[in-house]
Amino acid sequence: MNTTINPKIPRHRVLYATMGLLLAVLLVGAGGVLWLSGSGGNNPISIGGPFTLEDGGGKPVTDRDFRGKYMLVYFGYTFCPDVCPTTLTAVADAMDKLGPAASRVQPLFITVDPKRDTPAVVKQYAAAFGPNIQGLTGTPEEIAQVAKEYRVYYAEHRTGSGPNDYSMDHSSVLYLMSPDGSFVAPVRADESGDEIAANLKKLMG
Repeated sequence: MNTTINPKIPRHRVLYATMGLLLAVLLVGAGGVLWLSGSGGNNPISIGGPFTLEDGGGKPVTDRDFRGKYMLVYFGYTFCPDVCPTTLTAVADAMDKLGPAASRVQPLFITVDPKRDTPAVVKQYAAAFGPNIQGLTGTPEEIAQVAKEYRVYYAEHRTGSGPNDYSMDHSSVLYLMSPDGSFVAPVRADESGDEIAANLKKLMG
């Protein structure tokens, strides 16, 4: 795989993509659990949790709507110029590579830019990568909550004085959640469709 960094990609985007990769490595090393130091000492903190968001039609969607399927969750935003479309293209390709097993997986694209990413916008964006990926959005408070549950970093990066003159810095990790909603493992977001499909087959058994 070619790891050459495109000089046209801003350094801060490369930094946060790298942060996402490092998070994935740390999660794998921790056996699927992120260990953080709390006030009472070292306590295991699980990844994922309940959420209420909106689908492309503005219909409320919760994590329980996906019970019985694996969720492959990715956080990004539709104005993302590089990492997000590359990752979602690979996810769509992985779904094709899985064949019949793809029916066991629901890929979810959750925006970290709810101000611009309305239900209609995320619906159109997710559909551009194929029929399998579902886009979800919500209020800023709902997005903050689900990001907290998944330990996702995101922050607005101003690029000008206009209301839409900003990009979103964010971690880049795919989260595989089991049919009962529990965290299985991270999947590297910088892999090809073939590699993601192979990882999913191994993780789903």
